[in-house]
Amino acid sequence: MSHTAEAPRPIAPADLLTPKLISTFREGYTIADLGRDFIAGLTVAVVALPLSMAIGIASGATPAHGLVTAIVAGFLISALGGSRFQIGGPTAAFIVVVFNTIDRHGYEGLLLATLIAGAILIVVGALRLGTFIKYIPYPVVTGFTAGIAVSIFVSQIKDLLGLNVSLPGDFIPKIAALGTALPQTNLAAVAVALASLAIIVALRIARPKWPGFLIALIIGGGAAIALGLDVPTIGSAFGGIPRSLPAPTLPPMDIAKVREVLPDAVTIALLAGIESLLSAVVADGMTGRRHRSNVELIAQGVANVASSLFAGLPATGAIARTATNIRAGARSPISGMLHAAFLLIVVLVAAPVLSYVPLAALAAILTFVAWNIGEFGHIRTIMINASWGDRVVLLVTFFLTVLVDLTVAIEAGVALAALMFMHRMANSVEIEERKLAGDDSAAAAQGVIVYRITGPFFFGATQKLASVLDRIGEAPRAYVLDLGAVPLVDSTAVAMLESFVARAESRKTDVIFAAAAPAVRKTLAKFGIAPPHVRFADSVDAALTGTG
Repeated sequence: MSHTAEAPRPIAPADLLTPKLISTFREGYTIADLGRDFIAGLTVAVVALPLSMAIGIASGATPAHGLVTAIVAGFLISALGGSRFQIGGPTAAFIVVVFNTIDRHGYEGLLLATLIAGAILIVVGALRLGTFIKYIPYPVVTGFTAGIAVSIFVSQIKDLLGLNVSLPGDFIPKIAALGTALPQTNLAAVAVALASLAIIVALRIARPKWPGFLIALIIGGGAAIALGLDVPTIGSAFGGIPRSLPAPTLPPMDIAKVREVLPDAVTIALLAGIESLLSAVVADGMTGRRHRSNVELIAQGVANVASSLFAGLPATGAIARTATNIRAGARSPISGMLHAAFLLIVVLVAAPVLSYVPLAALAAILTFVAWNIGEFGHIRTIMINASWGDRVVLLVTFFLTVLVDLTVAIEAGVALAALMFMHRMANSVEIEERKLAGDDSAAAAQGVIVYRITGPFFFGATQKLASVLDRIGEAPRAYVLDLGAVPLVDSTAVAMLESFVARAESRKTDVIFAAAAPAVRKTLAKFGIAPPHVRFADSVDAALTGTG
């Protein structure tokens, strides 16, 4: 399915916070479009059904919580979002965060954290701060997604092997608990898991358009029933799935509880914002459309608030399901709304059948998902071809995600990446003395020294100019600083220049700034670097002529 690219066009300020659903109706929506959205919504629902249940279980909740999230949050993300094709719901990236939050604060603590995270996203979107999320570097994103993938796989070992063990939230204790429980391995569960995984992989290769996850569940569950296998199922582990949605209710809250879950809420909001905008960017690349970041964040916020009210899980845009939606021919956000409606119908009509699904088959699905989101091929590329700084950032983010906490990992990764970037930018700044010749020789003989600065002149590069100037012995008659290749200066650089100008004045040396861009000259003037203390010239040649 291909889409006609949407030609870039200016967006009116009033449209910046307008959901794409409204834009769709403004442009015209036909019965043919509805037919395509119907097929796409049904296709995505088939994919989302097993995934939502598997994510709910892996998160330390229940399959019903996963389905409620896909229905309630999925509907609102599509209806209110800033992307035409975004499919929202529970995602694998949240498994570790949700599991640890429940482990620390209980399920009611998770609901409160999700509610607060939704409020944070609404505020961020309303203040139009969504653009700042794009400044998270690629090695950081790759590092934490790989860390999440490893954590997801480890969390699935319990059900892959049919172990009856309670797993702690932290990685090392979890590995220890699994190791202790290994003698309890259920060979029937292992067989179901391997068969399900083999079916998923084989269909992905031979019939990629077939619903491999659902087929694996049907075959795995059917085989377990037909052969009388003693394997844990949704029914035996969770008592089945209710045939209705829970009534909305506010989670218990007080000031102390809010403070307690606030760090987890920030983590949920950050991850939801990052993943939803990444998914929207992927959708833009596949269709030629443009999403509205801040509208998307507001929709994610509303969806998470609603999910918490209906006892769901944190939700965000799902990259794989969004891509499936596009490939299935979706035309508008209505496909995502229909996908939620189809899931609701399944819950109302077929919930008893889902009780027979083996947990090992669901674990096989998440094992496959973990491998896909790990982006291990991208990691190999970065580790081979990227700078040593990017490699360090990736590894630090990865290990902190696995061993400590996702928020700490992202904070440390971004901070480290920023330091590496500033170091590279500082090294890219060049300060060189211009060798005067020809007609310039007279100026040189009169004691004029020209220095050309190339690159952004910021706090990381000021020491370089200071060291160059400190090496000058006898004071010249004039300094000419060529700023023609300087795109910006910051306050630290300006402070250093102020000190330099003051020292030059004390030594009766003129200072001329040549070829400064208007923005640079304006910044200098704000800090008092202006005539009569210094002179400005349109070019180096004009500056030299003025010194004659």
